[in-house]
Amino acid sequence: MSIPHLPLVRPALVFFVGLSVITGLLYPLAVTGLGQALFPTQAHGSLIQREGQTVGSRLIGQSFSDPAHFWGRPSATGPMAYNAAASSGANQGPLNPALSDAVQARIAALRAADPGQTAPVPVDLVTASASGLDPHISPAAAAYQRPRVARLRQLDPARVQQLIEQHTERPLGGLLGESQVNVLTLNLALDALR
Repeated sequence: MSIPHLPLVRPALVFFVGLSVITGLLYPLAVTGLGQALFPTQAHGSLIQREGQTVGSRLIGQSFSDPAHFWGRPSATGPMAYNAAASSGANQGPLNPALSDAVQARIAALRAADPGQTAPVPVDLVTASASGLDPHISPAAAAYQRPRVARLRQLDPARVQQLIEQHTERPLGGLLGESQVNVLTLNLALDALR
């Protein structure tokens, strides 16, 4: 077996090192710098600041259990709710008894928090999203919770509905996606009313 001729190996090594520097260093630095220059909020995680403190991100849900707040979708990232390091779905099919038990328990918690609410429970309040981190609920899920939140905060339901509408994100261009409500920004707006 003969050793490859050095003049044939050298161009391959130079090419390999050059591409490594371009794709592993220069390109990521350029894209990161461009992203931070053009989209600074998004490049830093879409963080929400209040009184100099970071209170969350527009992109990751938070657990709200106080009945005077709107509740988001359940998280499948347990045991710690909304653990971004464990992002994944529950992978439980519709016939899985564990999913059925979890949904029934969530329905019972919603009914206990607002016994007067007799409307059907929106599905996004009792099932987790694919990522388990969804920060949004549907406008129907927000409307379902409106009477409870308005009563506990002693607010006019019309005022709470106005807040829901202000925090409803419409489909991109009126075509892509569905209307959705960011739970964190809605709850922050509610807290600001105090």
